[in-house]
This record gives sequence, structure tokens and C-alpha cells, in this order.
Amino acid sequence: FQLVAALNPCPCGHLGDPTRACRCTAEQVARYRGRISGPLLDRIDLLVEVPTQPPGVLLDPQRPPERTSAELSAEVAAARARQLRRQGMLNARLPPAALEEHARLDAAGRALVSRAMEALGLSARAYHRILRVARTIADLEGAGAVTPAHLSEALGYRRLERDEAPVIGRAGSRR
Repeated sequence: FQLVAALNPCPCGHLGDPTRACRCTAEQVARYRGRISGPLLDRIDLLVEVPTQPPGVLLDPQRPPERTSAELSAEVAAARARQLRRQGMLNARLPPAALEEHARLDAAGRALVSRAMEALGLSARAYHRILRVARTIADLEGAGAVTPAHLSEALGYRRLERDEAPVIGRAGSRR
């Protein structure tokens, strides 16, 4: 199954909002986020912050979307087709040994993941999820190999509290 969930950044919902001040203490934010168990977070592949959009951006009828739904759908279909051609199944279904084969890391990638696992206290489950996401990012770009840039982006999706994480690499952005 696929879980899609939403969470405010803090109890009042304004932490990091450039237009409204957050009234929560650091302790309240920590307690609020602590209500989500580590093992549950460990099973969530992508944690994405969605910043508040100014009204002008939302209400501008002349502003074309960066990419249309049809374009995004075509990219996803192409990535899925790459996965099926390469390994006969989607990245999400690969057993660990096959995942290691199809998301083989070079020395720089292994070093990056090793530093991340130690610095962020990532589990073996998180490691495999990072590999799956990085392999999928590479597939979306049409890349044959998983690079440190793909790994950095996948690692960037693992953190709920980004400000508390040590810098281990620059996470890319999906256009």
C-alpha cells in the first residue's frame, strides 16, 4: 500500500513560515515531533517540506506550471519502463541482494552513505530505502548508474528535522 500523510512543522503550524511568526518553544516542537515514533518514520521513504506559497503565486492565472501533469506522468512511466526492462520488477519490489546489484555504488557513493548512516544514525532498513529512492531518482533522470548526487537527494528526503542534521552532502532538487 502507499501512505501519504501530512504534518504541520510545529503545534501552531508556522515554524519556518516567512509571513507568520511561530509561537512554539523548542521543547513544544520536540514534543510534537516526538509523537511520531522512530520506527514509523524509518518506514517512510520521502519526507518533503512544502513551504507556504504567497497569495500572488497561487492566484496568478498567467503563471504557467513548471511542468504539466502529463509531462510528469510521462517521466514516471518512462522510469517504470526502465525498471521493468532492467530487472523485471519495480525498484520497490527488489529483494536486498538484487537492490545492491542494480543500485551498485562507487567508492564515493559508499563513502557518502557510510558518513550519512553514522552521522544520522540510520538503520539497515533506512539504508535499503535510500538505495531504492536513489535508484528511482536515477531512473527518473534516465541515468544508468546511481551517483553521489542521487544518493544526496535521497538522503535529503530522510530527515524530518533538517536543521539538526549535520551536513553530509547537498541534496538535489527535482526541477
